[in-house]
Amino acid sequence: MLAVSGIADQAALRDHIGPISPLAERKVLPRLDAHCRRFIELSPFLVMATADTEGNVDASPRGDPPGFVRVIDDATLIIPDRPGNNRVDSFSNLLASPGVGLIFFVPGVDETLRVNGVARVTDDPALLSPSAIGAKQPRTGLAVEIREAFFHCGKALKRSRLWNADAQIDRRSFPTLGRIIADQIGNISVADADERIERAYTERLY
Repeated sequence: MLAVSGIADQAALRDHIGPISPLAERKVLPRLDAHCRRFIELSPFLVMATADTEGNVDASPRGDPPGFVRVIDDATLIIPDRPGNNRVDSFSNLLASPGVGLIFFVPGVDETLRVNGVARVTDDPALLSPSAIGAKQPRTGLAVEIREAFFHCGKALKRSRLWNADAQIDRRSFPTLGRIIADQIGNISVADADERIERAYTERLY
C-alpha cells in the first residue's frame, strides 16, 4: 500500500484549506424549502451513502422516473426499493447506524442537492403503495428524517462535463458487465453472464 503523509486533525485541515465561505456556511437548511422540494420532484437519480458501526462505508445508486423519491413533508422522504441483487448493503448499514447522505441529480442541471439525515427501513404498505410501478409495489423502502439540506455548486459536474453528449465514450470501448463478471468470478461464460444481465434489465426492473 502506498505510504501517504497526511493531515491529522481538524485544526490542521482548516489551516491548510482556509476559512469556510460565509455563503457556504449559511446555505445549510434544517429542512426542505420549495427549491429543494422541486429539485427532488425533478430528480430521477441519487447516490446514497451509508456506513456501519465500524466506519465501513458504502455508496449506492438509486434511480427511477422523476419524483420517485416522495416528499411527505419538509422533514421526511420516502425512497422505494426496487428488485436488485439482494446484497442489501445500504439497509444492513442503516439497521446498524441510521445516518444517511443523499445526493440528488437532475439531468441537464450542474448543481446537485445534498440531503443528510437518519433513515429507517420500512415495509409499511401504506407508505410504499404510492410508489408502485404498474401493479408492482416495492416490498421495502426507506423513511428518511431530514437533518440538513443544501445545494452544491456545479463545479464538479462542469469539470466532468457529465451532461455533455460529446463527452460520452463509445460503449463498445468498454467491456459489457457480463464480460467483467465472467473475468472476475471465472465460473460462467461471457454469453451466459450477458444473457442473465439482459434478462434482469428487461424483465426484472420492477
